[in-house]
Amino acid sequence: MMKFFTRPDLHDSIRPERIKAVMDFGFSEPQARFLLHVLIYSGVFIERQYRSFMGIKHGQKTKDFLGNLVRRGYATAITPGKLHQGRLFHVQYKPLYEAIGEANNRNRRPASAGRFVERLMILDAVVADPNHWWLGTERDKVAYFDDAFEKDRRLFYPKLTFGEGQQKTVRYFPDKLPIGIAKEDRRHVFIYLVTRRAPSDFRVFLARHADLLLGVDEWTIRVLVPRRFWNAVALHRFAVRDTYLKRLTPHDVEEFDWFCRARRGQTTEPAPTWGMDLAKARRKFDSGRFRAMERLWEQGGKFAFCSFQTDLLLEKFRLKRGAIRFVLIPHQYLQLTPLIGVA
Repeated sequence: MMKFFTRPDLHDSIRPERIKAVMDFGFSEPQARFLLHVLIYSGVFIERQYRSFMGIKHGQKTKDFLGNLVRRGYATAITPGKLHQGRLFHVQYKPLYEAIGEANNRNRRPASAGRFVERLMILDAVVADPNHWWLGTERDKVAYFDDAFEKDRRLFYPKLTFGEGQQKTVRYFPDKLPIGIAKEDRRHVFIYLVTRRAPSDFRVFLARHADLLLGVDEWTIRVLVPRRFWNAVALHRFAVRDTYLKRLTPHDVEEFDWFCRARRGQTTEPAPTWGMDLAKARRKFDSGRFRAMERLWEQGGKFAFCSFQTDLLLEKFRLKRGAIRFVLIPHQYLQLTPLIGVA
């Protein structure tokens, strides 16, 4: 069971000690708070986001702040096209990340222009919602949910596993998207950003989070949709129904497990259904739903499908303890919006 009250110091990635650590680099408290959001949620920002956060207009104060960042080597100014169409600033200075305990955070690494724009969208989504505390790093999410659940539930966290034996590495919450906790009723918000018209990545996100969502009392998946992908919302709605509202039978799981092992040459056993061979199984499981499920199978085998063999997720929706909300992103992001989804 999940505890309703958890340690207050674990609710938010924007913590006083981290703000103080950034202030030690010569920034005011509001500037440090803004930069901490950037370090944790995006690594990049544009001038409009800084001015909005600080409540100021374009002027000398903004020029001084941006100029100091670049001059001191804290950030790199990137001009993706013509100068009048805007610049973005990549905060890559390693000591800043080290100061907040995130020396290896991927936000400090170079990335494609499309990836940078996706991160700008995430930053906007977080700073525009003061009604939630937000968790942005793997370490913060694990610490929060470890405290929230009365028993160890790491087995049910979204994860990716690499290597074997002593070389095995587990990365929790691999989608690296913010999770919010409502300040009033503690309802959780799981952010997802649409970056492609086809919902294949969204299906994987849904499948990875199913076990965790069963343990969270009340939650909303907030799907952020850039304007160019708004006409794909129906496809994403169908993916939700297809993933969460269609129950798998135990026999479905046995067949699918056999199919996954057989196509990899991991078994010579006959199929659990008489007359089924690899070709017939491939036709049966040739759908977006099962392609996403196969990603789950690669991590946990047939035991990864327990949550899909019950009606508990459907019950969450019926009782309004679970919800999906699609939100149109209102902002424009320089001239780079067409590059969303281009890694």
